[in-house]
Amino acid sequence: MFNPGSLRFAVLATVSLTLASCAPSMMGKPAAMPAPTDINVGLNVAERLTVAQPSPTSVAGSLNLTSPSFANGGVYPGEQVASGFGCTGPNTSPALNWTGVPAGTQSLVLTKYDPDAPTGSGFWHWAVYNIPATATGLAAGAGSTGGTLPAGALQLNNDGGAPGFVGACPPVGDKPHRYVFTLYALSKTLDLPVTASPAYLGFNLNGITLAKTSLTAYYGR
Repeated sequence: MFNPGSLRFAVLATVSLTLASCAPSMMGKPAAMPAPTDINVGLNVAERLTVAQPSPTSVAGSLNLTSPSFANGGVYPGEQVASGFGCTGPNTSPALNWTGVPAGTQSLVLTKYDPDAPTGSGFWHWAVYNIPATATGLAAGAGSTGGTLPAGALQLNNDGGAPGFVGACPPVGDKPHRYVFTLYALSKTLDLPVTASPAYLGFNLNGITLAKTSLTAYYGR
């Protein structure tokens, strides 16, 4: 006589044996998920964060940048404070001198950048390009209104929206900001659109920078 209960028991027993035979693979640790694909694999942190800067392999070598009005790591001079943005300084670009331009240099670039500005991306205060390779410095006020740059040198708009130099003007109460002047020696001159930003300039320095060096001053209010 057919017994439904016996059939049900047989089916359950078969299923149990099948699961038991699979238990080692089912009960083991789950396979590790593959790491997400990173389009930047192979780049180090510095390369990821310096898109607007030349290759980290560019070194100062003998290139040296100085100013008669402040020392590297010193206090930013008051005569270079901005006129505007709540500040009332004379907004005079500093005198800068350099030595050790490497052989093969066709032009120089000079920038001034505040990485501590509360913008999320810093603040570009000055960007001068196509400075002649024979130049050895810029006079005080060269980047300010009425100033004179070496023949052929051109200035981009700063982050205040105007061409030329803009002085320091950090928010009151902030820790002193860093004002970084960087000089680049290039293997060619640049042909940039008049609307180019300092970041666009920086991108175009990749692959043509023979050497670079920086000079930093601190200023707070």
